[in-house]
Amino acid sequence: MLIKVVVGILVVVALFLAFIGTRKGEFRYEASEVIAAPPEKIFPYISDLKLGGEWSPFEKVDPNMKKEFIGEPNQVGSKLIFAGNKDAGAGSIEILKVVPNELVQLRLVMTEPLAADNIVEYRLTPEGQGTRFSWSMSGDGGYVGKLVTFFIDCEKMITDQFRKGFENLKTIVEVK
Repeated sequence: MLIKVVVGILVVVALFLAFIGTRKGEFRYEASEVIAAPPEKIFPYISDLKLGGEWSPFEKVDPNMKKEFIGEPNQVGSKLIFAGNKDAGAGSIEILKVVPNELVQLRLVMTEPLAADNIVEYRLTPEGQGTRFSWSMSGDGGYVGKLVTFFIDCEKMITDQFRKGFENLKTIVEVK
């Protein structure tokens, strides 16, 4: 009887893991918000990796995060190498593309707590008296990502952080 129960549990676990394998691994999370400031006032904060600490919710998770900056601000190839606590993780961010006052494309490579290689984009689009700031992250989570997203709503978790970033940035660039 015990053997039948154990075999039954193993079959259910194997079917569950096979099901996880059929899920889509690629993802794209995006959020946007209008900020009451012109693109040229926002752009320095999204294109200079050193200024990211002033508004990025990901950097605010660990105020003692170790950071090493390589290259010049606003330049393709500029890089931030970081190592933080268990909530912040460790990895690097590299600028891949810059279109002044419009777009910054970054490569985010995480080494801790889980390995990841994602593309992050910041887009600025004039809208009315302000600027729509669109923030996206895309990549392929692999099998572990498929498993995690089965149990956790990663899109909500990430876009909630994006929204915190919008609010932080608003306090810096909007004229009250």
